[in-house]
Amino acid sequence: MPSTFDPLSSESPLIVYLDFKSPYAFLSVEPTSDIASELGIEVDWRPLTLDIPSYLGSAKLDEQGNVAEADRTPEQWAAVKYSYRDCRRYAGLRSFTLRGTIKIWDTSFAHIGFMWAKRQGAERLLAYIRAFYVPFWRREVDAEDPARIEQLLAQAGVELAGFRDFLDSEGRAEHDVMQAAIWEAGIFGVPSFLVDGELFFGRENLPMIRWMLAGRQGAAPDIAYRHFEAVV
Repeated sequence: MPSTFDPLSSESPLIVYLDFKSPYAFLSVEPTSDIASELGIEVDWRPLTLDIPSYLGSAKLDEQGNVAEADRTPEQWAAVKYSYRDCRRYAGLRSFTLRGTIKIWDTSFAHIGFMWAKRQGAERLLAYIRAFYVPFWRREVDAEDPARIEQLLAQAGVELAGFRDFLDSEGRAEHDVMQAAIWEAGIFGVPSFLVDGELFFGRENLPMIRWMLAGRQGAAPDIAYRHFEAVV
């Protein structure tokens, strides 16, 4: 990470923040990539390591898929269950499998892998993102296992020499500094998009983002809640 890292700006016209443990972020990758390919632009993909238990509680499943441990209110459970139902609807449109995770993973290890891949170019990074996301949501990836992360980096064509040292020292330090800066900048969730200095949260904003990136020609596309007014 450069010493002048700015969470809100980039040489690329589009910044996208992802967390591997977010199904909504997973579902944003391909439509965002489609827009980038259509418009001939490069995306500045960045990792954001969420602290999900701080706002949605935590839970862990046993080997049979039953809840073995949980620290959630009924309201939090309702939000989590709805989120997965919602994501599965859209995952099906691209023939992706999306299974609920067995626990809330510490994705900082995988995100340091993200940072390592990014150093080797945008093509390698996107290959790693795809290599990680698809099997992760089939419950085939231990996001906290350095050896598994190495396998996925290699699958994406990323050079591994020096990665373990990076993971344990320089990469960890860079990750932690980056995450603090992201949160201080007011970026709170994933997927988050930055275009022309404007922050958009959620995949549903992609039509507006595409319109902005394409030069704002014609009328802006409508988005949810745009015309809601206060109830008197």
